[in-house]
Amino acid sequence: MTNLDRVGDSVDVTGSSATLQTLVENHRAFLRFLERRVGSRDTGEDLLQEAFGRAVTHAHALRDGESAVAWFYRLLRNAVIDHYRRNAAAGSALERFASELPESVPPPEVADQICACVSRLAATLKPEYADALQAIEVKGVPVKEYAAAKGLTANNAGVRVFRARQALRAQVAASCGTCADHGCVDCSCGRPGS
Repeated sequence: MTNLDRVGDSVDVTGSSATLQTLVENHRAFLRFLERRVGSRDTGEDLLQEAFGRAVTHAHALRDGESAVAWFYRLLRNAVIDHYRRNAAAGSALERFASELPESVPPPEVADQICACVSRLAATLKPEYADALQAIEVKGVPVKEYAAAKGLTANNAGVRVFRARQALRAQVAASCGTCADHGCVDCSCGRPGS
């Protein structure tokens, strides 16, 4: 007898099938429940899919259709709580990141030496990325002030600057090659008159 045979012997497949059928029949009600709590159909569908995955592994332990629905609602409530905890943790990490950004503005003497490629390539980024870099990195506007002026949260502004830096870094690396590896300070690849 294999391990698979032993597992199959101890599980009531008929009960599991009936439980799963009951849960599937309540799919729409479960989705509405989640949508009201997370405010997004897509997020609700993701959470519901995860919960169905858990239900499949535990369905054999439930016998009665009503208790299965009640159990599944408890599972969904826990999934919503976990969802908000994950988002809160991510939000606080972004908040810490956003609070560190104003300190990363280069001193004027270094900014004057940065190669002209950076300025030229920054203009090729998405307009909101170019604007964020210009305001925060070049002019030294604090992230919170920039966010308020643009109607964004500090977290969103921090993410925008982070993504803008990544995009600019990729553009500079593609344009300048090995020069970009050394910081693009005093390079000759994009200077006017070079």
